[in-house]
Amino acid sequence: MKKIIILFGVLLVIVALGWYIFTRTASAPTVSPLTSTPLSQAVDTSGPSTALLLATVNYTVKGFSPAIITIRQGGTVTFTSVDGSPMWVASAVHPTHLIYDGTSRTEHCPNPTDTAFDQCGSGVSYTFKFLKLGEWKYHNHMNAGDWGSVTVVQ
Repeated sequence: MKKIIILFGVLLVIVALGWYIFTRTASAPTVSPLTSTPLSQAVDTSGPSTALLLATVNYTVKGFSPAIITIRQGGTVTFTSVDGSPMWVASAVHPTHLIYDGTSRTEHCPNPTDTAFDQCGSGVSYTFKFLKLGEWKYHNHMNAGDWGSVTVVQ
């Protein structure tokens, strides 16, 4: 009887872990977190843009929502942790954060000029103004499996 109870407990832990992994994978965005794309390859700018100048991305234990957005050049995105989940928004690629401005995390943090797409530490809110056209991948430095992209158009 004792062996059956132990076996049942182990089985319950395995099922719970499998369910957790399945739900985290199912909600992941379908873009690559590793690279960003120059505008010439990212979007068609020949037509009128309906992109926003201001956008909000919420962060929870399930990740960023919406994870993929489009804004106009010069627009700002505010990332907010709505449930208190630890958040450090940073440009791809983890852990260097090189892609947006070409400097590494150790070179641009702290970021007093606000030119690097990097929160440079944890917090509940982070706002960044995107001046460069293109598709800019980002991640949560504290949980690099959570990521998304911001496409900046004219």
